[in-house]
Amino acid sequence: MNKKLFTLASTATVAAVALAGCVETKSDVKENDGNTTETASAKPSIELLGMASSEQDMNIVRDQLVKNGFDVKLNIQPDYGSFKAQQDAGNFDVSISGWTTVTGNPDYAVRGLFKTGGDYSNTSDETVDKLIDEASTLTGDEAKEKYKELEQALVFDNAYIAPLYISQKFQGIYKAEVNPDTVRLPKSRAQAWETISFNDEGKNDSETLNLHQALASLTSLDPVKGNDGSINTLNTNMYVRLVNLSDTDEVVSEGSLSYDHVAAENNEEYYFVLRDDINFAKVEGEKAVDTGDLVSAEDVVFSLNRAKDKESVPDHRTYSIHENIDTVEIVSDITALESVKTADGKSVLEELSDKLPAAISEIVTDEKAVDNAAGKYQVVKLTTPKPFPQVLNYLAHQSGGIVSEAAVTAVNTFDVASYDPNKDIAYGDQSTVTEGATYANHLAASGPYILVKKNDYEAKFVKNPAYQVGTENEPKINNISVRFIQDNDSALSALRNGEIHVLQSVPETKTDVVEGDSNLQLKTADSNAVSYLLFNTTGRETSKSADLRKAVLYSINQDEFISYYQGKKKPAVSTVSPLVDTGLKLEADAAKVKEFLNAYNESK
Repeated sequence: MNKKLFTLASTATVAAVALAGCVETKSDVKENDGNTTETASAKPSIELLGMASSEQDMNIVRDQLVKNGFDVKLNIQPDYGSFKAQQDAGNFDVSISGWTTVTGNPDYAVRGLFKTGGDYSNTSDETVDKLIDEASTLTGDEAKEKYKELEQALVFDNAYIAPLYISQKFQGIYKAEVNPDTVRLPKSRAQAWETISFNDEGKNDSETLNLHQALASLTSLDPVKGNDGSINTLNTNMYVRLVNLSDTDEVVSEGSLSYDHVAAENNEEYYFVLRDDINFAKVEGEKAVDTGDLVSAEDVVFSLNRAKDKESVPDHRTYSIHENIDTVEIVSDITALESVKTADGKSVLEELSDKLPAAISEIVTDEKAVDNAAGKYQVVKLTTPKPFPQVLNYLAHQSGGIVSEAAVTAVNTFDVASYDPNKDIAYGDQSTVTEGATYANHLAASGPYILVKKNDYEAKFVKNPAYQVGTENEPKINNISVRFIQDNDSALSALRNGEIHVLQSVPETKTDVVEGDSNLQLKTADSNAVSYLLFNTTGRETSKSADLRKAVLYSINQDEFISYYQGKKKPAVSTVSPLVDTGLKLEADAAKVKEFLNAYNESK
């Protein structure tokens, strides 16, 4: 959703041939071969929407539905923008969709997608809502059991989605130029740029690191206004957060705005002690300039308050991620840190003091008074309305990026309620960084890199000159270009030619190509990415009949997807599957398809 909502931008078109006998092609399917559950005259019609990059998945789904008695119309869109327009217009019965839980916690895997009023939800079900809220407060076996109830309600009882598979991560590195040991492959978070180095470190200052993504049209460079594959990686590297995720999904302070963080024993209060070696960067003449403006507690309070407020910006797409933030404040009294205890019985002050350059002598509220070397720190306190430890995972999401209060308020002078995209320019609008734009680049980056400009071919980033200078987190490479290559086969060719240095998503069917190239290295990791069919719940037959949805659900044979992708996919039940194994499993069942189709026809 790192998303990261990826809508199969990350499951790109693949050209390899399926294993013989595993997956039928269109020409293999006979519409009246005696094996269908209904006669042609009684076949329900299903419109299947997807992107060109997911065409093979669409073909497999179509063939499975045709075999089980459906007429299928394919609605294939060339890119994400066109796909989203068709989806928003309701021109589908089911769509090929996908979700990557980029925060490493199961609540993110369901809240924005399936809770009533969620950022991406077209579902409204009180039972589902209740189970999502109950599960979010639990841990261990209790959480597992509650997420099992949620999957039962979401998938098997109501068929709001039909799962296809869990993806794995396959990353290709042009090791002839780039040091593979410096290129991370986290399970959840987006690609981290600051660690990457050329083999010849002398090139880090002068040479450009060429990376890749499929989507050229950027939703927004305001971190709260986008949550998709076009901006997740970019905003992750442009805005620092209070905490980060490790490569194995642990919440850590390393590489973040905080030296350390701690939860009070009630799991409703969270404290962060801030570092003072990060300033905002701005762009002048296509160069990054240190503004001298500290990324401070004041900016944290401003950023997180707008993150949780649906009305803070037009088209806010991440507010539900942060709805469990109650208050955000700057701590003013050091005795407050001494009196609050953590779960292990220590005081908050004691816990926060473990990893500091100097002991805390004073807590200050004004950024001008901050001096870590002299023991003067800012501490931010965040509260939740109920025990909710998963709030830390959400703070690690790109939408938790810290923006400049001064920069954002200088741009967003319009009234949010009457915002007109045809005449109002919002902070983070891609038009302000597009080559030839009449608007000035107004970005203020708190992270390791800042976007200088973009065109249809690439987006150019430069190093923030005031980001943790002299520490291990200071960015290694000065200049980064993110190349826009929609077709992943073309991107793989660019990797092999050295035109790009890292390909974050090598197609499962092309891993042998990378492994067989002496200039390349393949890295593999588990993923939180799930592909599924999303049913239209408004204005279509699928919205009216759970029986029709269940007939589609039990037509899906995940083994055929796994076979096509040469065993490099895993079975899924829901978007929770990579995070919590509930023990549930979807099995294709032609008898159930027939049962539900008969029930659907009888109800008409």
